[in-house]
Amino acid sequence: MVPIPKIAAGSEFGPLRVRRGERVFVLTGAGVSAESGVPTFRDAGGLWEQHRVEDVATPEGFARDPEMVWRFYSQRRLKAREVRPNPAHLALARLGDRLGDDLFLCTQNVDALHERAGSKDVHHMHGRLLSTRCSSCGRAPFDDESAYETAPRCDCGALLRPDVVWFGEMPYGLPRIFDALEETDLFVTVGSSGAVYPAAGFVSHLRHIGRARCIYVGLERPDNAHSFDECRLGKAGELVPSLFDVT
Repeated sequence: MVPIPKIAAGSEFGPLRVRRGERVFVLTGAGVSAESGVPTFRDAGGLWEQHRVEDVATPEGFARDPEMVWRFYSQRRLKAREVRPNPAHLALARLGDRLGDDLFLCTQNVDALHERAGSKDVHHMHGRLLSTRCSSCGRAPFDDESAYETAPRCDCGALLRPDVVWFGEMPYGLPRIFDALEETDLFVTVGSSGAVYPAAGFVSHLRHIGRARCIYVGLERPDNAHSFDECRLGKAGELVPSLFDVT
């Protein structure tokens, strides 16, 4: 039987002790980037306010109007140049410096704020905004910060597309993610709503195999709160810098 989680303000909890050799899995969501000024999908004034999801975040929408899709993502690329990592990003980069390969940092975000904070080997399960790939051939995705006025084409003649995972597409690297989950001793979700799958199901998978402590950090109680041991409510930028005690 799954115990009832403790849900309270983050200030009511002590640091999470991490012993050398323990494996830590950190999953970050939109709430982390929102504190740096990146608009989220769901908030008033957010990314979808002037756009239907079906038009700008599905393969079908891209096939109907690639020009509009590229204008949408080009605006996001321009916005990405203005934002800076916040204390949560910086704290996770420091955690990576201390834990090395014992930290698996997985993000649902497509921005580069973790990397700009100094994190290495970040797993972008929903792709990267500043990357482009061909919609047809096997050309490898490539770094690309360009803001396009018209839809660009690959050398093969097919349309290039943003290297992000759209609704109805499979997230990147799920086998790698589940391999990491199988070895996890401490699982921490930061700033994710618990509503978007498969990421929202990672914590229930860990509950099923009965291996890891599971902690949530974020402004609001997530949809999957029942699966965590603790839900620490508050801003990621205020809670994450003192969250881990590595011994």
